[in-house]
Amino acid sequence: MPNVKAAYIWLDGCEPVSTLRAKTKILDNEINELSDIPDWGFDGSSTEQAEGKDSDCVLKPVKFVKDPLRGTPHILVMCEVLDAQGMRHPSNKRALLRKLAEDTASQEPWFGIEQEYTLFKEGRPLGWPEPHSGYPGPQGPYYCGIGAERVYGRKLIEEHLEACLQAGLTVSGINAEVMPGQWEYQIGPLGALEVSDEIWLSRWILERLGEKHGIAVSLEPKPITGDWNGAGAHTNFSTKEMREEGGMKAIEEAIEKLRVKHGEHIAAYGPNNDQRLTGLHETAPITEFRAGVSDRGASVRIPLATAQKRRGYLEDRRPAANMDPYKVCAKLLETVCN
Repeated sequence: MPNVKAAYIWLDGCEPVSTLRAKTKILDNEINELSDIPDWGFDGSSTEQAEGKDSDCVLKPVKFVKDPLRGTPHILVMCEVLDAQGMRHPSNKRALLRKLAEDTASQEPWFGIEQEYTLFKEGRPLGWPEPHSGYPGPQGPYYCGIGAERVYGRKLIEEHLEACLQAGLTVSGINAEVMPGQWEYQIGPLGALEVSDEIWLSRWILERLGEKHGIAVSLEPKPITGDWNGAGAHTNFSTKEMREEGGMKAIEEAIEKLRVKHGEHIAAYGPNNDQRLTGLHETAPITEFRAGVSDRGASVRIPLATAQKRRGYLEDRRPAANMDPYKVCAKLLETVCN
């Protein structure tokens, strides 16, 4: 029997941003389906999910993929957190999304998430000068750039892309972003649970590769103050009706629903987002809601191809890079599909 190294991955109970945790279990059986992976316990008092006097919590496997770092036959296991009685833990937002996904399945919602992030080393973004010795050149040449004076961290980024593909994740692209040391990858289109699980797994892979290179990964919405772009997680969304002939009417109706619920969405779209959503640097002010065709300064952008075809998807540009995709997808389903 193989000794399978199974990295159990879950979200802790830290606020306002849950962080990833993981530990490895050695399994002596082949893994062909989810039921081959047992539940496992952990100390919730060390993850803000229980008190020391009653600290046991349960990891319930919900998805597994190939482990691209350890190789075959090893696996990464995404888990939901249950309490000691086997009930949903309050920190378990995935279970809430699972119910919404089931209730709205007939509308066939699709999501694509654009995950921006910033690479740091020794307290500053990659490619930035030593402290107190100035700044990089102004933004302009870095977005989708090429060359050692414009692009920083490509070795890590290419390793991350290859690792995600080896794991079977639905990566649809990568690019260097507007601020030096900043990058983006895209996951989707997928259903709500699938895209959210893959965002968390891809974040975990990125952090682990960052350890190898001595590089920290920041999901802060505004990692550097001043005249620099922030980091978001633009979320592309559609339903079957939006994608069909004449779907623009459904898109416009969805945008009006989002306008009414703007405050609720902002509350779920990641902490410190007010530092990013200022009305500058390709954002709309956090206190306003605006939609527009091909407008990257809007809260919700209608892509040009969608406007031309009169069907397709919308792009919600409000979520911050540090958002929890389980929460963001849930809010979109709640608002648009109910």
